[in-house]
Amino acid sequence: MAVHIRLARHGTKKRAFYRVVVTDGRSPRDGRFIENLGTFDPAIEKDALRLDRERLTYWQGKGAQTSHTLARLLKQQASTQA
Repeated sequence: MAVHIRLARHGTKKRAFYRVVVTDGRSPRDGRFIENLGTFDPAIEKDALRLDRERLTYWQGKGAQTSHTLARLLKQQASTQA
């Protein structure tokens, strides 16, 4: 089973927010997930990505791969905090 860390879309039409979830790679985008790690709300300019970093490093240590979009968001957040 390939485990992925990716965004799951929620909210209404034209007013989306996303949950950062750990899921089986075969599951659909908004389908079943293993664990909820945080949220991403693009409507908020400051602190849009809220994440449980401890659980993120745990799952990455177990071999979970982040999606390209989430990897880009993590990189942007790291550069703004530094």
